[in-house]
Amino acid sequence: MIEQLQSKTGIIVAAHRGYSAEYPENTLLAFQKAVDLGVDMIEFDLRLSKDNVVVIIHDDTVDRTTNGTGMVNDFTLKELKELDAGEGEKIPTLEEFCESLQPYAELLFNVEIKPCDQAIEVADRTVELLKKYDFLDRCVFTSFDAEVITHLHDKYNVKTQGFPGEKMLHYIPGEDGTISKIWAIGMSMKLLNPELVQSYKAKGKLAWCYCPDDMEQVKYALDCGVTLLTCNDLLPALKYIKK
Repeated sequence: MIEQLQSKTGIIVAAHRGYSAEYPENTLLAFQKAVDLGVDMIEFDLRLSKDNVVVIIHDDTVDRTTNGTGMVNDFTLKELKELDAGEGEKIPTLEEFCESLQPYAELLFNVEIKPCDQAIEVADRTVELLKKYDFLDRCVFTSFDAEVITHLHDKYNVKTQGFPGEKMLHYIPGEDGTISKIWAIGMSMKLLNPELVQSYKAKGKLAWCYCPDDMEQVKYALDCGVTLLTCNDLLPALKYIKK
């Protein structure tokens, strides 16, 4: 299913950590609210708990997004579940995410593996779980670590999103390097310009961006030629595209 993005002529709107502009990021509430608005894709971030459960959280600590303090991988799942991730929401597991979104057969997923010592293990456990739910062909896998991208590409032959080389860890330059493992390139609004977009398209890569969160940014991104917008605030992109 994810391969349709190669030939699809429309613009794809992805929810960055769910509808994170209005609801606690990377929670089941934020994901459901994004689906309710009609997004095409959900983007989310994965790490491991102390007892090796794949959980959805962006930072390597719980400090910013919960009422707790400390490294994510120093907490067991039970301990993570005791934290408040905002509005009474809990840090979800990947399995809970899959259960929650199973009814939405057309929904696509951007699965980000955060750089860390356990990133390859996170990637392997994630693929195994997504296979169990028959989600794998609906996913693009993202990482700022080129070694994770290469591992996912070579071992599982899945679609990957990378970033401009200067933004990635362990990036190998050259046509046969990291770029050969990448299907789509994600560009921040700070880097985005028409020349950069065209340079990646000329290499056969899909050109995506993050995070255009107002109408002016959405218009600029589309004028640059991107085909996928990963947004915190979903309303400007959805309104602009509908218009």
